[in-house]
Amino acid sequence: MLTIAALYHFTRFDNPAALRPPLLALCQAQGVKGTLLLAREGVNGTIAGPRDGIDAVLADLRALPGCAGLEWKEAEAEAMPFGRMKVKLKAEIVTMGQPDVDPTARTGSYVAPADWNALISAPDVAVIDTRNDYEVAIGTFRGAVDPGTRSFREFPQWWEENRARFAGKRIAMFCTGGIRCEKSTNYLLGQGVNEVFHLKGGILQYLEDVPAGESLWDGECYVFDGRVSVGHGLHPGAYDTCHACRRPLSPADKERPEYERGAACHHCLGEYSDADRARFRERQRQMDLAEARGERHFGG
Repeated sequence: MLTIAALYHFTRFDNPAALRPPLLALCQAQGVKGTLLLAREGVNGTIAGPRDGIDAVLADLRALPGCAGLEWKEAEAEAMPFGRMKVKLKAEIVTMGQPDVDPTARTGSYVAPADWNALISAPDVAVIDTRNDYEVAIGTFRGAVDPGTRSFREFPQWWEENRARFAGKRIAMFCTGGIRCEKSTNYLLGQGVNEVFHLKGGILQYLEDVPAGESLWDGECYVFDGRVSVGHGLHPGAYDTCHACRRPLSPADKERPEYERGAACHHCLGEYSDADRARFRERQRQMDLAEARGERHFGG
């Protein structure tokens, strides 16, 4: 059984490029795969590997400057959900494009999963889902506002265009693991919203802590690894991924005539050229050949 760890931490790294080589070498030596993002504002990512390997990497991360308080979310998987290990340098560990946003200065008030239902059921609270549209489409909290954004970078513009809708309301925000809300709640506080809250540990913590019979969550939660989606108790969900556009697909979506395994789905039918489709088909062919040999293709 392998351990999956989803993590993030905002801190100030003076030279993130210097952190990359030893971190990548440690992950590879420990049999850990996945993706870690390093930026001047901190670290973010999801990794998977043997228990001892994950523990070694987490210990190394917690020893980095300002990272002693790093927290992470764990799950288990029978098969490795990643093909390789990547440590990438980025301008932001979650891209919002707002240079004045600083989660280390202040954020909204954290709300524990056990207290979340009461908050979002209050009549003076507006609940906003900060995730991308394809994530919201497969599951969200009952009554939550969907901004319909294709990327987190679009959220500030959406807020500017819609802020009048929320006048006099307390704002409760949520995302998969909590990282987007660190930035979005800081942004709203900077925009003059007085009472801003966010779900501690994100949707994943809620699905782990709150029994299904008491839940206000409808659907499944998209995750950025080989599981694709999870439900209550963080059990793997029913969704698969389109290997062309990486959007989630339900079993019914894969029965649609637009679906071509590894090459197309109804979401991306008009988004790629014939050359792209040919490349996707070849990648799928190579993946099938690797599977037949009992190997894993990196494109999987």
